[in-house]
Amino acid sequence: MTPQELKNSILQLAIQGKLVEQRPDEGTAEELYKQIQAEKQALIKAGKIKKDRRTDALDIPKEDEIPFDIPETWKWTYLGSILNKLTDGTHRTPKYSTSGVKFVSVKDMSSGVLYLNNTKFITESEHEELFARCDPVKGDMLLSKVGTTGVPAIVDTDEPFSLFVSVALLKYSHSCMDEAFLYYLLKSPLVQLQAAENTRGVGNKNWVLDAIAKTVVVLPPLAEQKRIVAKIEELLPLIDRYEKAWSRLEDFNKRFPVDMQKSILQMAIQGKLVEQRPEEGTGEELYRQIKTTDSQELEPKKRGKRKSSALPVSITELPFEIPDSWIWVRLGTIGYTNIGLTYSPKDVSGEGTIVLRSSNIQNGLMDYEDIVRVDMDIPENKICCKGDILICARNGSKRLVGKSAIIDRDGMSFGAFMAIFRSPCNEYIIHVINSAYFRNSLLGETGTTTINQITQDMLKNALIPLPPLAEQKRIVSRLEELLPLCERLK
Repeated sequence: MTPQELKNSILQLAIQGKLVEQRPDEGTAEELYKQIQAEKQALIKAGKIKKDRRTDALDIPKEDEIPFDIPETWKWTYLGSILNKLTDGTHRTPKYSTSGVKFVSVKDMSSGVLYLNNTKFITESEHEELFARCDPVKGDMLLSKVGTTGVPAIVDTDEPFSLFVSVALLKYSHSCMDEAFLYYLLKSPLVQLQAAENTRGVGNKNWVLDAIAKTVVVLPPLAEQKRIVAKIEELLPLIDRYEKAWSRLEDFNKRFPVDMQKSILQMAIQGKLVEQRPEEGTGEELYRQIKTTDSQELEPKKRGKRKSSALPVSITELPFEIPDSWIWVRLGTIGYTNIGLTYSPKDVSGEGTIVLRSSNIQNGLMDYEDIVRVDMDIPENKICCKGDILICARNGSKRLVGKSAIIDRDGMSFGAFMAIFRSPCNEYIIHVINSAYFRNSLLGETGTTTINQITQDMLKNALIPLPPLAEQKRIVSRLEELLPLCERLK
């Protein structure tokens, strides 16, 4: 149950007479109702309020309008019948001024609290014109009726202010109605459901005054109203504590799949996901093999002697412990990387070579729904191969920098904001790239005021733990079992 559902449940119990007991010595709602009508007539006779069809003693709600049983000492009635006045603010847009009388609309009470710290004012003279129609004073009730409908707020200030048409003003006898009970009654599911059902319009909905007046409500004896309020306010701190605990739990549930995924990847690159097997050799042996045999095949041929910008590995740089059979290496020493193709709009064609961009990586997989083709001569080192890792190397959003996927087709190129990495260990390395360790070690250093990027030197010098090839395959196999389970939890 959400905190809001719990609040609604308590309010529902309150207006059904199930939150506190009934006491015969407190009288009946029928007696209270007659007192309300008598006081209303006295105010009309004294000229303090005008007779209004909306606040006349309306008929008792029909049987099909009554949604549940209430105690015998209570009474079903209409909201208008227990009010002395029901009106709203000005129906025209006023002439705003820089000072004067504050002007209240729905947005100034959208949270259920009246805020008079807005910057909109109307002149004293315009306020005087509106005052006869709408004269809110401390203790009155406001009710939003346009846009966000059904939000009540108690007027808790003596400061004069005017109202817009989007806000209704409810005046009532304070000797007959407890203001806090009326507030909780208006917030209850009983009234809120009617507010939702009886609004007009599609976009900016309007809960008109006639519909507000005909809202079916319950009326308990006054003493019981006060006891209901006391009980609700006794429970509110407990609900607040529940809401904080629930929010923490919700936050944990939202973070859990991602945190679990990060934890699994971290275990994988620390050698804690699968056991080590001596017969599979060592990372050092694999490193030497890559250096002596595979590196020449990975990099496209080019003139001159290749110069590596990868730095030696220092023991002071090592971020965590790895198994003895593993080795720390820099990416640039076990594979080939390059940035992509620069092209101009005139090179774009309906036919030609696909140029991969950031949008072609979706959820760690290649996506070809949004593709660009170019018709131009493309250098060999700007062509990617099936099995290469495609990496978003530059992007205005730091969140998107570093996202990657293994390319599943041959013969495509890749854009200037992208990079590829090619090695015999890519199935394992893609998971290293996706780890929090890799992202934090690189992207903690990236970013200017306009662009975030992973440079070629950063990529080549990135430190990664290298297990034996057979263990890499077992790690990848285990990750392919576990990571989908994390996705299902999201």
